[in-house]
Amino acid sequence: MNQIQCPECGKIFKVDETGYANLLKQVRDEHFEIELEKRLELAERDKIKSIELAKNNIRIQMNQSSINKDREIQDLKAKLESAFLEKSLAVNEAKSLLEKERDTLLFKLEKIKVSNEASQKLAISDAVTQFKKERDNLQNSLDKAHLQRQISETSLKEKYELQIKDREYEITRLRDMKLRLSTKMVGESLEQHCEIEFNKIRATAFPSAYFEKDNDMSSGSKGDYIFRDLDSAGTEIVSIMFEMKNENDLTKTKRKNDDFLKELHKDRVEKGCEYAVLVSLLEPDNEFYNSGIVDVSHRYPKMYVVRPQCFLPIITILRNASMKSMDYKSELALVKAQNIDINDFEYKLESFKDAFGRNYSLASKRFETAILEIDKSIDHLQKTKDSLLGADRNLRLANDKAQDVSVKKLTRHNPTMAAKFRDLNDHNVA
Repeated sequence: MNQIQCPECGKIFKVDETGYANLLKQVRDEHFEIELEKRLELAERDKIKSIELAKNNIRIQMNQSSINKDREIQDLKAKLESAFLEKSLAVNEAKSLLEKERDTLLFKLEKIKVSNEASQKLAISDAVTQFKKERDNLQNSLDKAHLQRQISETSLKEKYELQIKDREYEITRLRDMKLRLSTKMVGESLEQHCEIEFNKIRATAFPSAYFEKDNDMSSGSKGDYIFRDLDSAGTEIVSIMFEMKNENDLTKTKRKNDDFLKELHKDRVEKGCEYAVLVSLLEPDNEFYNSGIVDVSHRYPKMYVVRPQCFLPIITILRNASMKSMDYKSELALVKAQNIDINDFEYKLESFKDAFGRNYSLASKRFETAILEIDKSIDHLQKTKDSLLGADRNLRLANDKAQDVSVKKLTRHNPTMAAKFRDLNDHNVA
């Protein structure tokens, strides 16, 4: 039999071993359960507050459209989950520790039952004191961990809230700016950016380079900018046709980079440029174009697509690559100049031959015409000669006939005329 003294009235109660053990166990379990339930309730409240805080932060952050902001939300969520996990681990550890202590105390109580009453009371008193001490230490540790977690969460929350406010302000500012821009102004802003970036290093990196807008519309179309770099002898090192494409975020119909490659290739060929580069902000979520300098030579020769941050690097890369082939280009230019001289000589010779042939043809035709006219004149003169010779024969015959005429012949068989001539002769004699 065991005796229990009431601490209020001092009355002593006798209970058997089983009743005493059940009573002691009931007191211990009830106290332990109350303490454990309080801690679990506090932990559950903290968990709910943390979850609500995380949900609110995530809900706020999910309304943003920036990729960087989304990443920050994921980081914050991961940290919150880590904090929640740490808290859960702490609660589980505390629960496990309490359960262990409970089991230890139960074991000690079982040992106390076999000892005398004084030893049991002393052991119970020591166990209760130790339990309270360990409980207080554990409570202090939990309060300290909870305080540190709250400080850390508050600091983290303030840090990310400040970053979120900065991102929201930047997004709002950019959105307002783009709302004020027309489609043409958006494109011009990218062109101006590239031109300003180039002019910053023109004097040091490209002192002899030409980088101006393409204003030649003779072929029906034009690019945005033409870059040409020459060496001291005037030989072209490299030439690039640039096209800049930007797009307003509010544009309903989103364009793609592939839509402009064919026209850019045509402009490069017509303007005699060696390379073609599309500087584009289109398709901002396309990882293929976000990876850096994109070679699209498999579709159009010597063509690249870059983001604005790669504008200067692509010029430098293409120029350095072309510098290595300058010796070949110089020899090619010399051969080309020689070919031009030969072609010019051949052209002048052919021109002379053509002109001489035309003049010879004209002179030959006129000579033939003159010969024909002379032949005609000779024929005419021959006819005249024949006529004159015929007339000469007739005159000679007439002269012969005239010489053969005599008075006798004229008066022969003409008595009248004979009588007249006789009278005339007689008159002359007289």
